[in-house]
Amino acid sequence: MTKASKSSLVIDIINLQSKVQRRMSGALTPHGIGLTEYLVLHQLSLAANHSMRRIDLAERIGLSPSGITRLLNPMQKIGLITKEVNPRDARVSLVALSSAGKRIYGEANISFAHASNALFEAFDAKQIKALEGLLTTAA
Repeated sequence: MTKASKSSLVIDIINLQSKVQRRMSGALTPHGIGLTEYLVLHQLSLAANHSMRRIDLAERIGLSPSGITRLLNPMQKIGLITKEVNPRDARVSLVALSSAGKRIYGEANISFAHASNALFEAFDAKQIKALEGLLTTAA
């Protein structure tokens, strides 16, 4: 494969990512959240005690520390998350999933699952398995 065709492949992957993000965002709009907010709620739902350090959350969803702060402030204002002080280290703040956040995440997760299934309707099980293998290798 030539360098030019690899560059073209990367552009195709970026375009695909944009399409996936638009489709998934559209599925989440009725719940009043976007894809990035969903990813925050998802990470918090997986975490022990449904809370984690802000810096760890930023790393998991691919944002800078200032980017996560800008994202979390409105989420806190509408009650999806709470900010807590770490009892072991006052310099470290924790982000926790609120009860409203748990409810919204649960509802949004159903829509996310339906939209995810729709994305792969045109693929058979063998193609999906091959894609999983490629993505695991690339990661």
